[in-house]
Amino acid sequence: MSPQAAGRRRVHRSAATVLPLALAAALVAAGTATAAPSGDARVVRAAALGEIPLGAFSNALLPGSVADDHGVRLGGIGSDLYPAGREGEYWTVTDRGPNGQIKADGKKRRTFPVPGFDPAIVRIRVSGATVEVIDAIPLTTSSGKAVTGLPNQRIRDEAPYTYDAGTPLSYDPNGLDTEGIVRAADGSFWLVDEYGPSLVHVSARGMVLARYVPEGPALTGADYPVVEALPPVLLHRKINRGFEGLAQLPGGDLVMALQSPLSLPDADAGDASRTTRLLRFSPREKAVTAEYAYRFDPVGTVDPGEDDPSELKISSVVAVGRDRLLVEERTDKAARLQLVRLRGSSDILGGPWDDATTSPSLEQLDDPATAGVPVLRKQLVLDLGKVAGVPGKIEGIARVDHDTLALVNDNDFGMTDGPGAFDARGRLVDSGVKTTVVYVRLPKRL
Repeated sequence: MSPQAAGRRRVHRSAATVLPLALAAALVAAGTATAAPSGDARVVRAAALGEIPLGAFSNALLPGSVADDHGVRLGGIGSDLYPAGREGEYWTVTDRGPNGQIKADGKKRRTFPVPGFDPAIVRIRVSGATVEVIDAIPLTTSSGKAVTGLPNQRIRDEAPYTYDAGTPLSYDPNGLDTEGIVRAADGSFWLVDEYGPSLVHVSARGMVLARYVPEGPALTGADYPVVEALPPVLLHRKINRGFEGLAQLPGGDLVMALQSPLSLPDADAGDASRTTRLLRFSPREKAVTAEYAYRFDPVGTVDPGEDDPSELKISSVVAVGRDRLLVEERTDKAARLQLVRLRGSSDILGGPWDDATTSPSLEQLDDPATAGVPVLRKQLVLDLGKVAGVPGKIEGIARVDHDTLALVNDNDFGMTDGPGAFDARGRLVDSGVKTTVVYVRLPKRL
């Protein structure tokens, strides 16, 4: 065993034993769920994550990684939810860490108040009205360094700045904006990332084994293997709108969901479009084997009162059978769960819609089905906006049993945008939104 590997093992064991003991006392119980039923679906349980200082959490995993957390607490673990094998326990993953936007010199700047933050896989337990952190695994490079959540490339990503938007930060080719998570049979993890967009294979100890990115301009300088194995058309993803949903089918294949339509041929077309894409990936073949066109409902149907289609996103996909998926389409205020079946006749991989020069593009078609595109058929399962007690910005969904789902929200680490996000001392003015897991009983078996 190499010294680096031994170090990673020690870090992981420290997280598994010291972290729960050192930080569990910081967890604060939430109130018992009292939501009344809405229709036939209802919240039957709710639990909240308490106040864990982000610096203490991060430094317990990778000592010295965070010098100043600016008063930010652990959050952002609601990027996804995957059953961990024991009742009430789930694997979750943080996103890139606390970030916001502040306007400076007439332009919005992306801020990273804790640039040393290392995205982590977090195992939680829902216990009564409390969400407990029982394990955490830092994401590391091949040499054991922190991955960080900083943007990768000047040519494709937003420029990173300090918490006050006053000082530029360095780009990091190792940086990941992790979102979806599943665990493979061998104990390793698969994650998706919004920057690349990319699919990331991670060892059980958190080391990045491979990052699969679109073919095209190479991502250079990363301290882990980078493999160009995804369709090059994905290079046209919107900024911060790469892969967000990830599902694992019973046979082991993965399904990745683009959060939003591609910017093809330009940003305006992408913002106006209601057509995004799902991709099927074979870990055995290490290749994309199918691609599907997914059509959002009109934005006003998903979120009454909203009229901007660019607010539509897919945040979670969950396998509920050999070829069936639950797909969450949402805005930040509302969400609906749709059931789709991945049929071979719906595969568009390698066709004209994967050619960035095709005109009109898939994203520009007013009605892809009438243009001959085999769009996935959908069946509405649940409108979460009509279920009392469900928090906003649900990004993680797990199947508990045939008629119950567990949902988790992304609280954005308590961050808000604008100069008022931090006080005069540079401490976070917390939004008060907690990371919350809710159980929803469905009106019928899934």
